[in-house]
Amino acid sequence: MNLFEAVILGIVQGLTEFLPISSSAHVQIVQQLIGQSSMTKPALTAFIATIQLGTELAVLLYFWKDIVRIAKAFFASIFRGKKTADSKLGWLIILGSIPVVVIGLAFKDLIENQLRNLWVISFTLIVFGIVLALTDRFGKQNREIESLTTKHGLLFGLGQALAVIPGVSRSGGTISVGLALGYSRRAAARYSFLLAIPAVLASGLYQFAKTYKDLQATDLAATAVGTLVSFLVGFAVIVALLRYLNRGSFMPFVVWRIALGVFVLIGLMTGMLVA
Repeated sequence: MNLFEAVILGIVQGLTEFLPISSSAHVQIVQQLIGQSSMTKPALTAFIATIQLGTELAVLLYFWKDIVRIAKAFFASIFRGKKTADSKLGWLIILGSIPVVVIGLAFKDLIENQLRNLWVISFTLIVFGIVLALTDRFGKQNREIESLTTKHGLLFGLGQALAVIPGVSRSGGTISVGLALGYSRRAAARYSFLLAIPAVLASGLYQFAKTYKDLQATDLAATAVGTLVSFLVGFAVIVALLRYLNRGSFMPFVVWRIALGVFVLIGLMTGMLVA
């Protein structure tokens, strides 16, 4: 992979990781459109997992004060028995991370092989775009993170677990569940970002540790560049999205998902894209 391709894919990863439109789908589609085929499948998996770490570093930086506060409260609840809203949030993030870990390990081979297919991605983009539209339109949006319950924390986690299917979107799954449960757009997005940190960091580190030996020296340089670009773009997207959700809806993302899904279907049927 050359540096230009790495920059393009880093931009795509950074732009799409936090929007409910599926970063994995976009990276896979753009990878084909720019004609990037020099990397082996394991190497490409390592590259994608690593640039995802760049976007997660953006989350860590943006929410650093919240993370430190929640972590302190979490450990205080363990060692001093002091229970607060922040300690509860810490426990719920752990609880909500369990489904994606269990499902990811149980269906690892299926996810990495059969499901990583553009036919699957085209349909999940469209179907879950419709799900997002319905929850955004009919959700009551009268709850904030402070009202998060154990049951809702687990349901958020199940929504995140759906993202093991390419094209669903990690943020799209959790945000859709949050909207369906009556949480505000901003609250659902904010909790989605916090919930993703353990799972994505663990997944990215695991995938990189497992496949980094497949990267050539030139691939390592490109991966570093792509990760830096995804970090910078991802941070800007977090800031912009949370500001936008103070007044805007998710409908533009719904339109984009459905349009992209249709584009992929046409591309597959015409031979422009390969499943």
